[in-house]
Amino acid sequence: MKQATRTISDRGNVKTSLFEKISYGMGDVACNVVFALTSGLVTYFYTNVMSVSAGLVGMIMLLSRFFDGFSDLAIGVIMDKVHSKHGRGRAWVLWMTIPYGVTAVALFCLPPQALYIFVTYNLCTTVVYTALNLPYATMAPLMTRDENDLAKINLFRMSMSPIGNLIVSAVTLPLINRMGGDQAAWIKVTLVYAVVAMILLLWCFFGTKERVNFQAASKAESLPLSQRIKALGKNKYFLIMMGATLTLAIYQTLNGTVATYYSQYVLGHNEFYSVLNLAENIPQVIVIMILAPFIKKFGKRNLVLAGAVVTMAAQLTLLAVPANPTFVAVI
Repeated sequence: MKQATRTISDRGNVKTSLFEKISYGMGDVACNVVFALTSGLVTYFYTNVMSVSAGLVGMIMLLSRFFDGFSDLAIGVIMDKVHSKHGRGRAWVLWMTIPYGVTAVALFCLPPQALYIFVTYNLCTTVVYTALNLPYATMAPLMTRDENDLAKINLFRMSMSPIGNLIVSAVTLPLINRMGGDQAAWIKVTLVYAVVAMILLLWCFFGTKERVNFQAASKAESLPLSQRIKALGKNKYFLIMMGATLTLAIYQTLNGTVATYYSQYVLGHNEFYSVLNLAENIPQVIVIMILAPFIKKFGKRNLVLAGAVVTMAAQLTLLAVPANPTFVAVI
């Protein structure tokens, strides 16, 4: 038994190759394809293409957010109980590959009915996306125990993450407009995205390997769920992070949802949405790639606070010239 434990430790200390780091990052590129569709484009599709009332769409999105919170908890519990030869998080990347592509396309194959919108939207985002993205996020510390290598893995993931969002946000509306702008065009474009995303997920699965087995985590998983939730409620750092994450999620959801409407009705054309996303995501990739020395010098907390202040200042500055595309893109 001691020999087996030592073998696991030795394997965990292995440094991952460049190919494995890139393979892991491809998973987030794939995840952000659907995130881009559901955060900024699908509501525009519902209201401006399928003529569903904005009030109905807003109500569906609100209800879906409540279900989404429960699904995160449910998937976490299921992950604790399901064991696979493919690994703890990596297995879910394989299992969710086909459902991920199918449900993404199903979002746009709808009749304009509330029940269909509610079911397909929640099946895609609340169930499948959660069952893919949450286990995927746990993979990095399961790939290596080397702290420096783990930092590099996460750097690859963070720098590659906006690529899927960038491409989908930049290309979708111009491409769909040139294909006629109707429902069929949305389905065809999403189908291409789905196929590409599934290929990237398989790349992630086959190109990575889990090596680490955390015994402390295994012991924690044996505790009753109520006891584990109670412990989280007493952890002030968890509560602080939860508040920060919730605030960021609200900001990203509101910003992403209104961007298409802002582009069309304030800036004058929906394709300005592509320009705004390019202006946002390209600097984001660059900043992530050069962020490491700043984290080392100033600390993560200070950088988060500085970023929040700059973001709020930029949002307030938009009030000065809200209808100038160049000014808005720069800010």
